[in-house]
Amino acid sequence: MERGRARNTVVAYRRDLIAYQAWLDQRHLDVGEVDEAVILDYVAALRRAGLKPASVARALVSVRSLYRFCLEEGGAASDPTGEVAAPRVPQGLPKALGEDEVGSLLGAVTGDSALARRDRAILEVLYGTGMRISELVGLSLGDLVLEEGLVRVLGKGSKERLVPLGSWGRQAVSDWLGPAGRRALEPVRWARRGDAEAVFLNARGGRLSRQGAWGIVRHYGRKCGLDERLTPHVLRHSCATHMLDHGADIRVVQELLGHASISTTQVYTKVSAERLRLVYDSAHPRARSEARG
Repeated sequence: MERGRARNTVVAYRRDLIAYQAWLDQRHLDVGEVDEAVILDYVAALRRAGLKPASVARALVSVRSLYRFCLEEGGAASDPTGEVAAPRVPQGLPKALGEDEVGSLLGAVTGDSALARRDRAILEVLYGTGMRISELVGLSLGDLVLEEGLVRVLGKGSKERLVPLGSWGRQAVSDWLGPAGRRALEPVRWARRGDAEAVFLNARGGRLSRQGAWGIVRHYGRKCGLDERLTPHVLRHSCATHMLDHGADIRVVQELLGHASISTTQVYTKVSAERLRLVYDSAHPRARSEARG
């Protein structure tokens, strides 16, 4: 709460700490009895268990946060994680879809049923805005400013940003919010507080879950032959990559994606070699001029 962490982050940290406590219990160790050697053993055990470097690094961050909290609160005399380095995490990125592949995906939603209108809006918004899947399912009706083509997004660290919706996304969302869309799925009585304000509903009239939205994206990916290549994160990456390919400033893309640091955007949105060559050829004075012999 103090650090404004997202709910999914809190859930992940809790899961990491429960696993750490279970590992200590197996060795009859108390949290306060741990030294650096024990932490190194724990990291090695995670690696032997087959966890990926990113998962091991996050588990270590969770444990490190625990001991720093204990130090601040007077519950520990030292931090056994202080000198333990996190494993190096390879900078892997999903391959962006081609623009023709995105066109096939968005065209894979057929019909005008309530669910078809919802699914079309989900795909258009994910690709059109580059927002995270958790941000999409967290949208409430009050976050939409359709007359101005804007949507308010609550991102990581509870940071708000305004994102343009685009004409296609705006139309798809308007169709979904109409009488034949969202209203057709509204229940007689809302089951939970907050469902009534949710932009996207499931077939039972509750707020669409993250897992439900994932399933929708994967369903249409299989339908148009993208199979395992397509995830919500691939759509986010494709949005950013295509914007850069068409000349968008990287700081605009940073703002759109909600990255706190420009370095994150630089890693996340690799500029295509083709665009790099075009920009170089058009901008550098000695790129195309003939060399003097």
